[in-house]
Amino acid sequence: MRITDLLKKEGVDLNARVADKQQAIDRLVKLMEQTGSLRDPAAYKACVQRREKEGTTGIGEGVAIPHAKTNAVRRAALSAMVVKDGVDYDSLDGAPVYLFFLIAAPDTADNIHLDVLGRLSILLMDEDFRQKLIHAKDTDVFLSLIDQCETEKFQEETKETSKAQTGYQVLAVTACPTGIAHTYMAAESLENTARELGISIKVETNGSGGAKNVLTPEEIEEAGCILIAADKNVPMARFDGKPLIQTKVANGINKAKELLTEATSGKVAPYHHQGKGEEGQEQKNDGKESVGRQIYKHLMNGVSHMLPFVIGGGILIALSFLFDHYALDPSNFGKNTDFARFLNTVGNAAFGFMLPILAGFIAMSIGDRPALAVGFVGGALAVSGGAGFLGALLAGFIAGYLVVLLRKVFDKLPKSLEGIKPVLLYPVLGILAIGATMTFLVNPPMSALNSWITELLNSMRGGNEVVLVLLGALLGGMMSIDMGGPINKAAYLFGTGSLATMTEGSFEIMASVMIGGMVAPLAIALCTTFFQNRFTKKERQSGVVNYVMGLSFITEGAIPFAAADPLRVIPSCVVGSAVAGGLSMFFHCTLRAPHGGIFVVPVIGNPFWYLAALLAGSVVGMLMLALLKKPIREDKKETAAADK
Repeated sequence: MRITDLLKKEGVDLNARVADKQQAIDRLVKLMEQTGSLRDPAAYKACVQRREKEGTTGIGEGVAIPHAKTNAVRRAALSAMVVKDGVDYDSLDGAPVYLFFLIAAPDTADNIHLDVLGRLSILLMDEDFRQKLIHAKDTDVFLSLIDQCETEKFQEETKETSKAQTGYQVLAVTACPTGIAHTYMAAESLENTARELGISIKVETNGSGGAKNVLTPEEIEEAGCILIAADKNVPMARFDGKPLIQTKVANGINKAKELLTEATSGKVAPYHHQGKGEEGQEQKNDGKESVGRQIYKHLMNGVSHMLPFVIGGGILIALSFLFDHYALDPSNFGKNTDFARFLNTVGNAAFGFMLPILAGFIAMSIGDRPALAVGFVGGALAVSGGAGFLGALLAGFIAGYLVVLLRKVFDKLPKSLEGIKPVLLYPVLGILAIGATMTFLVNPPMSALNSWITELLNSMRGGNEVVLVLLGALLGGMMSIDMGGPINKAAYLFGTGSLATMTEGSFEIMASVMIGGMVAPLAIALCTTFFQNRFTKKERQSGVVNYVMGLSFITEGAIPFAAADPLRVIPSCVVGSAVAGGLSMFFHCTLRAPHGGIFVVPVIGNPFWYLAALLAGSVVGMLMLALLKKPIREDKKETAAADK
């Protein structure tokens, strides 16, 4: 529904004179009443005032959009008012309000007030448009300006009919191992850039909550090109025969324009799906990806499925120590009380799946569904044989390629035996082969390596503090080098993998890893707060969000800043994270939970010093970034708006 469908002449006052917030609301409700949209004006005004008590609707930049949804409204409508001299409305930025829009919505399930609020917010972001409305000479001009701007901003609505007939020019799929930040940042970047270039696009996101906005067979058939920006395997057989570009998810964020330009060039080669590929599982893309890239994607497929078990189980185990009493029985710490025992048992049950899940889904990524059971068994044997995390990694890759080999061998069998391959031949021979490989070839050396690493860490804790601090600094710094990319994931995997040993040394490693991942967004947030002249107004607004992301251990919050200025932002974040990681090791801080950020501080060993290390690293990163970045000068218009 368009703004001009809801806004009538009798509901507009371009020369309102009000002295305060209450008078402003009174006048807006009176205008709304004149449109005939209210059943009970008094009840509606009470709802508007109640909404203001929850939080001001003065959104800043001289604009307020009060609203209410109630059965006192007969039909959805708007009223508008211009106060030339401005009025104090308790706005978020403390500035006077000149332009008001009041939304009235009936109490129905469609939440039309939210749609209208979102649409108005987008239109009113344009300062030139706001100024034109404030200085409109009459109501006709006022309504015409809104209609024109709305048409320009929401052109896609006028294209829906033709789009349904001609299909999308580009279909995209975005996915990252954790399915949280990169997946949706890439989707947003592609959609925004496509809008700027006039390209119709639909983006499927393979996030932590499953695939959303899934591409239909009809859309795939009609699309001009397919763009896959993913760091894990996504269903590919459906794209057989279509022009296709395959790249990493970071390029979807940072190189959206180049990718979309290539996708619409008409020069993209068609994709031919290899292998029999059971539904939902994919293999390589015609060998166009490097071996290293393929290995990374197989690894990340295992990691993405493993993380829920690691995080859920690990945090429950950590909580079991929080709710237990060490003095009751130090040797049974974590299980002394009934509630602690319950948490520990459930957490360990979930945590116990970590390595088999990792190995199983690495194998499945390589050899499709027949490799899943083989990988699971390999991972379980790695656990029982003492090969640990590294052994499970090897088990996943070995199992996957074992099944690939078996498939090639069994392709020579008569077609009449096709049905017994997945239910008999692959599981029996595959599990037998991985069992022998793990038991006699992998577990002995991997078990010895794990024991050596454990002893080395323990010896560091007892004597060589310098090496231990350097290890913490290395792991912390790695978390900020590519902020969610392969190096970050390598450090995080090392930390979560070490938790499987359940030793003090492994808990110290995990603490250094998490603190390193928290510093990058926090350093940027602090810099945008205390050195505002180094950033544009938009960057300062985005910087506030990084406080939340940093404290929540979401390193990806720093990506937009790193992408815009990598030579200054990345080194600053790396140094700050390394300082925090090293200090965490120096203070022997421990962390039994693999995630959680500030919310798991109660289960951190030496929490005061951990927070001190976090603050120190964030401040170092902030100061280095402030030194590297030069003050910028925004245009007068933006500066004036920011100073209101």
